[in-house]
Amino acid sequence: MPRIFSGIQPSGELHIGNYLGAVKNWVALQREFESFICIVNYHAITIPYEPADLKRRTHEMAVSLLAAGIDPNTAALFLQSAVPEHTELQWLFNAITPLGELERQTQFKEKSSRLESVPAGILNYPVLQAADILLYHADIVPVGEDQVQHLELSREIARRWNARFGEGYFAEPQARLTPTRRILGLDGQAKMSKSIGNTVALLEEPAAIWEKLRPAVTDPARVRRTDPGNPDVCNIFQLHKAFSDAATVAHVDAQCRSAGWGCIDCKKVLAASMEIELVPIRARAAELAAKPNLVTEALGDGAARARTVAKVTMAEVRERMGLD
Repeated sequence: MPRIFSGIQPSGELHIGNYLGAVKNWVALQREFESFICIVNYHAITIPYEPADLKRRTHEMAVSLLAAGIDPNTAALFLQSAVPEHTELQWLFNAITPLGELERQTQFKEKSSRLESVPAGILNYPVLQAADILLYHADIVPVGEDQVQHLELSREIARRWNARFGEGYFAEPQARLTPTRRILGLDGQAKMSKSIGNTVALLEEPAAIWEKLRPAVTDPARVRRTDPGNPDVCNIFQLHKAFSDAATVAHVDAQCRSAGWGCIDCKKVLAASMEIELVPIRARAAELAAKPNLVTEALGDGAARARTVAKVTMAEVRERMGLD
């Protein structure tokens, strides 16, 4: 069975941007691929944080992933810090990765431009990503468009290592872009992000979701209730495509273009469509919250499966590099 690797930072509870842009795709792919899903808590410590807060957010992320449909009996769900081979392989990759390649990474430029003192971890962030992926000899990496450059660096690192220590040992992983386009926040301007405050949490109650949807930005050219709209430029319509069935999407499109509905009517239908998908997710999350040992066991089992593969890779890597 082909293998995939995916990672997500422990930002706490998932929001619908994470869910639609990544996690829902992982849930579908886990039956088709041997799947390694990693909560990348080493990546999370490249910015200032409180240890207790990181621990809480990590647990919340695990609960959200399991509630969203990651099956620990099918996919290996684990913490990055539970598999020390990740950082060992990163150090070995550091030895062959040119500094200039790291400095050219778009995310490094963006992050470092906002900091007075730049931690080395931000520069080396994509090297750890390469180690995450290549440690498991992943064939496919489901990514969003903003991660394609980092994946290309992983492919370049695989080529460099192979040229020095063993042609063809690390296969070059292929990107699989997520089928859902980038989800904008409720402001309709920026990518959905907790730091901006334009998100809807996956586990929020219906009343809280409605309070966020009601004022959300729609087609800016539609000023009056009687103005026809253009759903193609409306972020709420994009959410309909993600949550509503095909018949509802077609009806929303027609009602918007003909001014048969106002934007509030459209949002009410979206809220109802979201509830159909989110109710069972909230129910599973409640079960996991009542039995936290199930989360601990799932992560432990996943880490054991991950280490089985990681140990074999590192034994071979150390041998080929003359370290054993």
